[in-house]
Amino acid sequence: MALLSGAYLFLASTVAVLLWRTGAGWGAGMAGLIGTLGVAFAMHNLIGRAVESARLREEIERLREAHRLMVDHIEATQNALEGLEDRLQTASETRTQALTDEVHMLEDLVARLSESITDPRVLRSYGGGGHSGHAGRTDPRTSALLETVREALADNRVDLYLQPVVSLPQRRTVFYESFSRLRDADGRVLMPAEYLRVAEPEGLVSAIDNLLLFRCVQIVRRLAKTDRRVGIFCNISLASLGDEVFFPQFLDFLSQNKDLSGALIFELGQNAFSDRGSLEARNMAKLADLGFRFSMDKVSDLDLDFADLSRADVKFVKVAAGVLLDQLLEVDGRLALRSLPDVQASDYAALMRRYGVELIVEKVESERQVIDILELEIGYGQGHLFGEPRAIRDSVLAETAPPSDFMHGALRRSGGR
Repeated sequence: MALLSGAYLFLASTVAVLLWRTGAGWGAGMAGLIGTLGVAFAMHNLIGRAVESARLREEIERLREAHRLMVDHIEATQNALEGLEDRLQTASETRTQALTDEVHMLEDLVARLSESITDPRVLRSYGGGGHSGHAGRTDPRTSALLETVREALADNRVDLYLQPVVSLPQRRTVFYESFSRLRDADGRVLMPAEYLRVAEPEGLVSAIDNLLLFRCVQIVRRLAKTDRRVGIFCNISLASLGDEVFFPQFLDFLSQNKDLSGALIFELGQNAFSDRGSLEARNMAKLADLGFRFSMDKVSDLDLDFADLSRADVKFVKVAAGVLLDQLLEVDGRLALRSLPDVQASDYAALMRRYGVELIVEKVESERQVIDILELEIGYGQGHLFGEPRAIRDSVLAETAPPSDFMHGALRRSGGR
């Protein structure tokens, strides 16, 4: 701006000097006037430019202040959003952990209950484990629950849940484990921990096993139609294996469906397997003769007799991730198992395979556990991390419903209506 005003002043001075020197009729007065006007114009330009610059600076300052305020608001909003995200994440993790703890608690309760109801002392406390109905006569609530269980079985209100078992590390579903859940007349789901305590002493567990088996067979056939080559683990109780009325009919049904032997795997707990008598062992052998395989779960002792498992046609052993990983310890710079210090931890699954038994780690809940499991060279996993148990759709359940007299016959055999 100063340069432009100087140019104006220089031009006016030059014109004035030329007029004065040439004397072209203008005279010194006119030259002075032009020079003065040039100086005035230059001063006016300088003043105008100064005012404009001041106005621009003031406008720029206002814009800067507005920008600072906007940045402050953005930062405050971002901090608030981050705080909200942290609170939501914390709340979500808290709810997830609470739900996981609750699921684990329920699973532990079911495991303890399943073990206790096969104890002869417990069965005697219910009147010998037969059809005495002592519990129903002494406790109105137990009597009402027993009636609910009978009605659920008679009215086919038994749902089938499936949870995937995946190959590692691919995480491809290769098996499913089946679970049964009963519903009362109002649609409320009864968990096993709730109904097994009254179903076992009344001889209803065999009826539940029978229905679960029927549904599993139908689901396997349905999967086979879509060329999905997966197997299903189907729980069976020690009571069912030793039931002289139920088991022959159970065996006859499987004889008619032995083409599914490669896809149906019967599962019982470690304690039940250890407590089996000669009758239960013979009945397991009859199932094995048809080509069916067995699985052991609820394992708490890793010091297993693999040869005995092989003789009993046990092809799978399920160990909870927590149980297995808690057994790890370092011995002479290598990982071993606390209960088998002479066996390298990474060789445990391979040792099982030599006897034709595959190790499955169940109750896997975190990616950290998966890393540890893979280091042990274990090929299969199951747990909420890979998929929660999901109910089969009602339309599929309708397709897998047993004949109308199926459950009524089982209930009559158990002493029901």
